Amino acid sequence: MRDWAKERRERTRHLIELGGLVQKAGLVDLTADDRATLLGAFLGLAEQLQGNENPSAADLKTRWRRQGLNRFRSEREDNEGNGL
Repeated sequence: MRDWAKERRERTRHLIELGGLVQKAGLVDLTADDRATLLGAFLGLAEQLQGNENPSAADLKTRWRRQGLNRFRSEREDNEGNGL
């Protein structure tokens, strides 16, 4: 496979996985699939991470990462309990 095709496939997979996270967080349903609202929310997150506000960007990322890891763990435990 050519390098450009491989890179394109990897980028596509990455973008699909990111979209899956948006779905997994329930944001699609919570915003009635309003993409302008989703984009605005993501822009707000980016502003928080770029700003010098309290809490710090590092604190926000740590808190968000912890929440994400807990959700992944919870879903994995639920799937294991269902024989999946």
